[in-house]
Amino acid sequence: MATLTISAENEKRVKALGFLSNKGTDNFSGRVITVNGKITSDQIKCIAEAAQLYGNGIVTMTTRLTIECQGIPYDKIEDFRNYIAKEGLVTGGTGSKVRPIVSCKGTTCQYGLIDTYALSEEIHERFYKGYSDVKLPHKFKIAVGGCPNNCVKPDLNDLGIIGQRIPNFDEDSCNGCKKCSVAEACPMKAAKIADSVLNIDKDICNNCGRCIGKCHFDAMEDGTIGYKIYIGGRWGKLTAKGKALNKIFTDKEEALSIIEKTLLLYREKGRTGERLSDTIERIGFENIEAELLSNEILERKDEILQAKLHLVGGATC
Repeated sequence: MATLTISAENEKRVKALGFLSNKGTDNFSGRVITVNGKITSDQIKCIAEAAQLYGNGIVTMTTRLTIECQGIPYDKIEDFRNYIAKEGLVTGGTGSKVRPIVSCKGTTCQYGLIDTYALSEEIHERFYKGYSDVKLPHKFKIAVGGCPNNCVKPDLNDLGIIGQRIPNFDEDSCNGCKKCSVAEACPMKAAKIADSVLNIDKDICNNCGRCIGKCHFDAMEDGTIGYKIYIGGRWGKLTAKGKALNKIFTDKEEALSIIEKTLLLYREKGRTGERLSDTIERIGFENIEAELLSNEILERKDEILQAKLHLVGGATC
């Protein structure tokens, strides 16, 4: 059996840089941040070259859309980081902070209702990078989904965004057709003809947008872009399904501000080691939601960020 020579202190130091120990060896896997899973061919080539030069040539994918290059010796870590920096790539993605953002391919997907790559890149800049020095009670995972198909499981993340397309129904243009093309296009069966006019059951409709443009008489020509936000999801040893805020946000900046308010609230009221779902359960969803829908916490942003909180780790799950 190999004798391990890397001290626990040095192992902890490089873990903070995104290098995770390869079990039973003195080598590490370097976790390369892809922003949202979208990288260029030049970046792929650079990663492959770095894996060959400084690791064992094996490249693996993580569930958070980052890339790990295995078998990197401790004394080659800085060489690896400098090599991938040529293509604007960095390592990281560990610790009690905002983790790498996960996005579906809603930008190019036939079902995508929002530009998921653009939104997730903005979240990466503002919160993964912008909050990189902010200690949180525990890790904080964000996922961006382009439609209610939920391919990236936004409701199983600490905060998840789901693209929406709220149908704009022009009742005056509705002919109450017995065979309604809008109703036929609705996968949720929320649209039905009643009393010679189309009715949409808001309790069933998930704003998937599949009905838009389907009416032959232009009664459903467009829809409003929206963002549905879930908070408190978690997947792992302990699981929790996130709960949606009782508002569909139609302004992107307002949706982004909810992310910031959630981070500030979690930092201020979360206990070191507990996930956001635990904080919500302890304080109450209604109380958390009320704070997120107001701007009071933003007025104390500097105070919250400067507070000496969560300096000693220790996950409770």
